[in-house]
Amino acid sequence: MGAETKFAGWAVHFPGNLRWSNAMQIVKGMAPFAAIAMEEVDRIGDRLKARENESDLDLVWKEEWSTMANRVAKVADTAAAEGRQITAGNHYMRAANYYYSAERFIPPGDEKLVMYRKALRCWHAALERLYPHIERVEVPYDGQGLPAYFLPAPGPGRKRTVVLFDGMDNAKEMSVIFAGLDFAKRGINTLAIDGPGQSETLRLRRIHSRPDYEVAGSAAYDYVAARPDVDPKRVSVMGYSFGGYHAPRVAGMDKRYAGCIALGAMYWDMQDWLTHSKSKLAADARQSSTSIFQFRWVVGAPDDATALEVAKRFSLEGIAQQIECPVLITHGEDDRVVPLAEAKTLYEKVGAKNKTLRIFAAEEGGAEHCQVDNRQLGIDYIGDWILANT
Repeated sequence: MGAETKFAGWAVHFPGNLRWSNAMQIVKGMAPFAAIAMEEVDRIGDRLKARENESDLDLVWKEEWSTMANRVAKVADTAAAEGRQITAGNHYMRAANYYYSAERFIPPGDEKLVMYRKALRCWHAALERLYPHIERVEVPYDGQGLPAYFLPAPGPGRKRTVVLFDGMDNAKEMSVIFAGLDFAKRGINTLAIDGPGQSETLRLRRIHSRPDYEVAGSAAYDYVAARPDVDPKRVSVMGYSFGGYHAPRVAGMDKRYAGCIALGAMYWDMQDWLTHSKSKLAADARQSSTSIFQFRWVVGAPDDATALEVAKRFSLEGIAQQIECPVLITHGEDDRVVPLAEAKTLYEKVGAKNKTLRIFAAEEGGAEHCQVDNRQLGIDYIGDWILANT
């Protein structure tokens, strides 16, 4: 029995529409961390299902998510004005994630930026009220800065630290919540960072992604290693989704990292992935998890042909083999964004003697892309692995 049959009400919220189902999974994956409300999300889902035969599905998606986000943000603003700061923070957190979901399929331009700024305003307002110990920091990079959050683990002394890069369409605000909070409970610091081509760095600073991601990874290491609350010999690099390329690339090139975690592997052949995605989009946009503009925008390519050429340079061949620190790869057996075979290829190529491939099966949960169907399972496994291996 396939995953689509077993989990049709959860992992496949919109049968026949991977585009919407994957995006819905990303939002629902934040539920264990009190960053969304399932009632509100399911209400949006019902409205989307009622409109799934309309011609402009990207417009439908934007309208339903932004309508709920506006409603929740209005409650937050009222609560904040009346001094009910925790209530305001809770609502700001949910509104931020709904705005970010609304922004997802909007092409680059003014409208996308307006929606993103709404999300960022609410995220800032939420974190300031709910988690005031999370620091907003700047990581010096290439004469500029990369925006990040540093979440210190409680207690004195120098501690293990994770440098955490996003996926292609996620954000550091999500990372610091779904991973950073749990890592802190284990005594692990987290630097959640929007690297080149990611979220705020891409949208507001126009810093695009780059194949040699070790440049950003080294800048992040330099920043955390200089802090008095970080043990520079126990810093790990972690990435999820597209970050499944970033983290191994960084670890292969910067030997100062003590551990490497890929929360979901990425395609080994990036050009093949891009070509495959574009053909699926051309045939039926509902069958692809990405948008036609996404990779080109992220890398700053002027056209599709250039983007395909740039994709050739995103390679771990000859780099994964150079990784010496302990490596963990987690992957879901039912991942419909990046097939399990890609995780097995990465595992085989990694040169480190201490390497682990943890495959989550449908029967236990966490079988979807980056364990988004049960994110807690993946994060718990990663947190425990870091303590045991770095």
